[in-house]
Amino acid sequence: MSVVKSPLSEQDRKTVGDALQGALVDLVDLSLVAKQVHWNVVGPRFRSVHLQLDEVVDSARTHADTVAERAAALGIAPDGRAGTVARASGITAVGDGWIKDTAAVQTLVEALHAVIARMRQRIDATGDPDPVTQDILIGLTGDLEKHHWMFQAENA
Repeated sequence: MSVVKSPLSEQDRKTVGDALQGALVDLVDLSLVAKQVHWNVVGPRFRSVHLQLDEVVDSARTHADTVAERAAALGIAPDGRAGTVARASGITAVGDGWIKDTAAVQTLVEALHAVIARMRQRIDATGDPDPVTQDILIGLTGDLEKHHWMFQAENA
């Protein structure tokens, strides 16, 4: 059932819906991974890494909300449930327990890399069917790339 009617054709709506749903899943998981690492990071750079992780969490949550609301505006019901995120995320799972600051940084570098690669595919896929969605994905990818750069610089 869709109570919101999309201005997009059914095929374009499917393409855009898949891109938005994938982006939502990756952003929700990125926020969870960053928060898990945030709670468990230890080491000499604890404070700076701990605070930097919260910046990623805030960014991912803000972008997830934007993506979900864009989907809803197009008549696509967003799905950020835990089971959906666990099944569909492109981020490698984080282990339990304490994590050294250098390993924490590397974990975020890898998670951000995975999400950015998938976002760039979604940017390509949404260009023709919906430039508005593409613009949202471009903006959030730029933000993720900034976080990626900053975490890479941490272990340089």
